[in-house]
Amino acid sequence: MTNSKEAGPHPSRWRRFLQYIEVPTDPGVPNTPWPNRDLIPMPKERRTYKIWSYFIYWCISGLCISGYAAGSTLLAYGLDAQQAIVTLVVGGLIVGVLCVACGWMGERHHIGFTVACRFSWGIRGAYFPVIVRVFVTIFWDGLQAYWGGQAVAVTIGAIIPGFTHMKQTLAGGTLLTKDFIGIIIYYMFFIATMRIPPERLQKPFIVSSVMFGGTLIGLLAWAVSNTHSGGPLFRQQASPVHGGTGWSMLFGITAILGAWGGGTVGQSDWTRYANRPYAPTLSQLITAPFCIIVCATIGIIVTSCAQEIVGSLIWEPFLLLATLQDYYNDSPKVRAAIFFAGLGCVCAQLGISIVLNSVSAGMDLSGVVPRYINIRRGAYLLAFLGLASNPWQYLSNASTFLTVISGFGIFFAPFSGILLADYFVVRRCVIKLEDCYIGDKRSIYWYRNGVHWRAPLAWVLGVFPTMPGLIMTTRDATAWNVWVRIFHIAFFVGLLISFVTFSVICWVSPPGNVGIGVSYHEESNFEAEGKPETEENGPVAV
Repeated sequence: MTNSKEAGPHPSRWRRFLQYIEVPTDPGVPNTPWPNRDLIPMPKERRTYKIWSYFIYWCISGLCISGYAAGSTLLAYGLDAQQAIVTLVVGGLIVGVLCVACGWMGERHHIGFTVACRFSWGIRGAYFPVIVRVFVTIFWDGLQAYWGGQAVAVTIGAIIPGFTHMKQTLAGGTLLTKDFIGIIIYYMFFIATMRIPPERLQKPFIVSSVMFGGTLIGLLAWAVSNTHSGGPLFRQQASPVHGGTGWSMLFGITAILGAWGGGTVGQSDWTRYANRPYAPTLSQLITAPFCIIVCATIGIIVTSCAQEIVGSLIWEPFLLLATLQDYYNDSPKVRAAIFFAGLGCVCAQLGISIVLNSVSAGMDLSGVVPRYINIRRGAYLLAFLGLASNPWQYLSNASTFLTVISGFGIFFAPFSGILLADYFVVRRCVIKLEDCYIGDKRSIYWYRNGVHWRAPLAWVLGVFPTMPGLIMTTRDATAWNVWVRIFHIAFFVGLLISFVTFSVICWVSPPGNVGIGVSYHEESNFEAEGKPETEENGPVAV
């Protein structure tokens, strides 16, 4: 029989441990189940991003390895190189407009996607879009880290040629030992970089964009100077895979929107750091499409020229660099160039991983457990889960799995549609921010049991038309019918249907909390509410 004296110390030690691991607090911002210092409306002293900061941000987002390889998707639809570039222009411009729209709530109310979901989905219902985004980001972060590790391996191989030619493998032959070493080193750089708060990342972003920009310029100069042309891809005739050229271009535009879909829906995660209104707008409308178009166009040109020079079609720049080191027989001058170019690829991977994955998913994880996880801890947890996902396994063996993960973009478009419809059409940009951090019936965003039923309904209606095509494509990559065609334009379909249906549902059955709050938040700090009221006395919005 255990007495109270023996049992008593154990809960006390556990409580002390939980208090010890709580995230740091700011004055007036207690750690509760709903806010912490990374979730509150961004205080004025932490709004450090100026107009030039967002130009650099989009140099990171647009000038990246996935952007460089975007042309491979466009050419796979049967477009010729010129048509692919036109498609990039149209897609890039649409991305810019969507970024302005999705980033507006961050710029005006200084909140990110994680908190914005609370007024659209309900305080508890917001967990659903947040968890979906985290789940998908885990796998993409693992892939980005794997590519970053390969870029590190290329960089080391330029200094130590023997490292490049290491053939030892791990994980049943699916992972080269040199790549695993590269991944470990990559994560060391990543952990060091994430020690820097998001509001102070401008200088590392400048380094990253300059380094990869130099890599792109160097590869372009090498390619064109050796072929004196655009290469064989620019001489190939268009051969649309399914339907006419118009359909192929539409598929390509949708692919571009899907590739930057996570970045557009999470724009408010970064625009909340704007030091004044409209600071992000110019870069979103101009720099975003410019960088996307330039990077992908350079990728098409360099890949085309490299095919003529080395005889292989290589879309990843770090793999091309490794091929060139072999092609030029480990020439010292070439190795020096490859070292700096490879370092640029490493910087690009670090930058894009932080911009699109770590900060956003870190804030999402913080929204799930605000008392114990902040952005930094969430980013470290994401990195661990990304590595634990064994990206080399599903890159090597599971094309079906990659199709499914890519297809998860069909969920992001309805999230964007619902958020845009609710913020702009239903609420006319008026939000009661305090109630986004109250987890009971006092909050006007509590709705019914913490869930806003209109959002899940609109989301299901937005996802449903694209789901059959995803399933059919997963089962048979050559399948082609009306459902698969809809799947290939899933971003447009999901965004428009969810936007329209949510607006109509709210027009037919208006929520009872519209028009309450402010259209712009200018407070320098944020203080959470106190004790919850009883359910009988709290206001209810359904």
